[in-house]
This record gives sequence, C-alpha cells and structure tokens, in this order.
Amino acid sequence: MEAVRIRLEQIQKTFLHRIKGEVTAVDNVSLEVAPGEFLTLLGPSGCGKTTTLRMIAGFERPDRGRVFIGEEDVTDLMANRRNIGFVFQNYALFPHLSVFENVAYGLKVQGKNPADIGREVSRVLELVGLAGYERQFPHQLSGGEQQRVALARAVVIEPRVLLFDEPLSNLDAKLRVYMRDEIRRLQKALEITAVYVTHDQEEAMAISDHIAVMNEGRIVQIGTAEELYLKPGEAFVAQFIGRINTLPAEVLALRGGTATLALLGRTFEVAAPPNGLSAGDTIQVFIRPEAVTLTRKSGEDLLPGVVAERTFLGEKADYLIDIGNSRLSATAYDPLRHGTFAVGEKIGVGIEPGVVHILKERGK
Repeated sequence: MEAVRIRLEQIQKTFLHRIKGEVTAVDNVSLEVAPGEFLTLLGPSGCGKTTTLRMIAGFERPDRGRVFIGEEDVTDLMANRRNIGFVFQNYALFPHLSVFENVAYGLKVQGKNPADIGREVSRVLELVGLAGYERQFPHQLSGGEQQRVALARAVVIEPRVLLFDEPLSNLDAKLRVYMRDEIRRLQKALEITAVYVTHDQEEAMAISDHIAVMNEGRIVQIGTAEELYLKPGEAFVAQFIGRINTLPAEVLALRGGTATLALLGRTFEVAAPPNGLSAGDTIQVFIRPEAVTLTRKSGEDLLPGVVAERTFLGEKADYLIDIGNSRLSATAYDPLRHGTFAVGEKIGVGIEPGVVHILKERGK
C-alpha cells in the first residue's frame, strides 16, 4: 500500500472541566505529515498531544477544523472507517484470547477467510519477532512481548497510517530503548506514515524524522531533533528539549548580527536575533551543560569555579559549579578515562562564545 499524507487544518478541541470550566486542549493546530514520515508529538502532560492524536484517529471530533488522511476528508468519519492502526499505552489486548486470536481480530472483523488470516498473522508475528507465540496468552508474556503483540495487531490490517499513544511508558528503561528501535525498524520496513505521542525527549529524538513540540494546545516548533536541540525557536523549546543553564546577561553593544554581552564577569561575542535587542537590555541566555569545559588548568580564557555537587552516572558525570554568585550545570563524558573532580575542588571553567545562545521569548 502506498504511503499517504496526514493533514490537519486549524483543528480545535475544547472540553468542559468540572472545576476549570472550558479548557481548550487543542488550539488552532495545523500540521502536515509527509507520506512515509515518522512524526512525533512531544510536550508536557496536558499540552494537547494525545487529544490531537485522538482526533486523527477519530476517537475525538474537532470542534473546528478538518482532518485529512491522504486526499480524503475524514473529519466526520467514524474511527473504524478510517483504516488506521492504533497502538495504545496499556496495550489493550484481549486477556481471554491467544496471541494468534488477538492479532487476527481485525482481519476477522474485515471478513477475511481463515486461510488468509492464518497466513497474514504468521507473517506479521515473524516480522515483530514473535513467531511460535501463537498459542500464548497475554498473561504469559512480558511487557515487551505484549507490546509487540499490540504492534502486530495494529499493522496486520495494513492500515493507511500508524498511530502510537505513549506505547512504551509501561516498560523499563532498557526495554524502552529496544522497543523504540523495533518500532522505528518496522515503520521503515512497512513504509507507512506514523504519528507518535510521547513526553520523553530522548525517545522522540531517537525515533523521529520530525518532532512537533506542543505547549498549551499549540504547536510551538517543528523540526528535526538536531534543529530543535541546536536552534530552538523560543525559550520553551530550549528548556524542554534537553537540559540548559539559564543565565542573565547585559547587552553591551550590537554590531550587525553580533551582540556583545556581559556574562559571568566576562564579555562574550554571540549571534544576535534579527530584532528585539537594544544596548543596555538585560536578557536571558542559555548554555548546554555538555558545552561547558572543566579542567584543572587556569588561564585568562577560563573562569574560576568551585565544584558544588557531583553525580557519577557511568558514561558521564554531572556537576554543579559555582562561579561567583552563579551556579552552572556541566556534564563531562567518559569520566573513567578522564577522571572526575571532587566536591569543593577549585577548577577552570571554559565557555566558548559559540555555545552561548540568546533565549528567544515567544513572538520575538
């Protein structure tokens, strides 16, 4: 089956909350997912990502706007008529049915003959690594195996699109990594358009072609993992994707696309946004912890710091460094090779101008 496009046109959904009154869960969202693309809706709890997914699926109807799958307007079409595959957070397997019967359920509803059903179920179970599990029941399976059954059930009907609602949240950390790779492999093998919902930034970055970051019912920014991490469009994206240090700075001068900032007792020449800054402004800048260099050396290009806290995490060590009246997070990788710094130790802190970024507020 040829991959199809998903298109949302200014969809909106409002719910009546018993305490809060009217709550707009999704506010004028427009979105396009290219054929065969894996797009993730990422954001904090309550940002509208699951409601958006449920409107694509047909479980919720938008109060306003249109939903298209391929060239078909499916806004008023029932969920069971949209030919979608949906993988739920809690797997939603039938406990009284075997693995075979769970996966075969959608094909039986479609009226397929038993021979075709048997052939298709066997093919898909092999695809998800569960060949030989046909007679097992859900309670006999691990969490990862149950999730693969749910995935097999979703793809066996050859849906036009695949939708995932936080499908890995019930799994342990290592299994989550394994299953997200499996989902990505399967989606690419089937060449099917997919929309995935999660609040886990690392998961979104690992699995997606593009990520749509949502906040307060709106899409704040869409981009690749690299674009969102390295060039966040506004403060919320910078703070939500990964970790940052947020620090006050004063704009001393502006020349072309460069701003001279007073920061941590030093001056830094950094890239400036095209408008919205004036000399004398007090602004916020951000620095990623892994961009901070720590050393036992001293020099004019280094800031004097003191280690306030250290957290050893195996492949890396996280530090809190006091620099004057400011506290900075820093991450040092491969501590077994390069050694670690002790709490209370005086160290040199290196910050290159290129790692200092002006925090963009909404609309600027």
